[in-house]
Amino acid sequence: MPRIAPVVADTTGRLNQATVKKLHKRIVRLQKKFPQLVMQVVMHRFSAEHPFSMNAFWMFNAGAFAGEMKRGNENFALLLLVDPDRKESAIVPGYGLEEALEQKALEHLLHMSSPAFQGADWDLGFEVIFEGLEQLLNTVTVAEASGGMGAGEY
Repeated sequence: MPRIAPVVADTTGRLNQATVKKLHKRIVRLQKKFPQLVMQVVMHRFSAEHPFSMNAFWMFNAGAFAGEMKRGNENFALLLLVDPDRKESAIVPGYGLEEALEQKALEHLLHMSSPAFQGADWDLGFEVIFEGLEQLLNTVTVAEASGGMGAGEY
């Protein structure tokens, strides 16, 4: 696995400092609203030797972004992975989020951000993803709140 910086990692060098700073701020804001959430953004070039979905799965599991102690249903990590050369992206939820964040909804966010990412408009692509993720997480916490959990809890 490539060495990656916590929170936002760009091994391609395509993200400017302003974009990295915006991403950090957006992630901090999201994690304050949803304290269990651990978010990681990675922009990396992967070999075409393996399918992108396999690379995303491998990166998520090898990265242990939620921490070594947060496994299974306790893993509330979200990985956003972008490969600008392959023009592919993925959102990989931890097992604790899989049931709450439907794959269909995550695929829709990727589809909506795809034109921006393919055009190298990284700011717009990330904004689309984060707006959508926040809406999805709000929906989940509102639904869960009626079942006895507090707002911002999964």
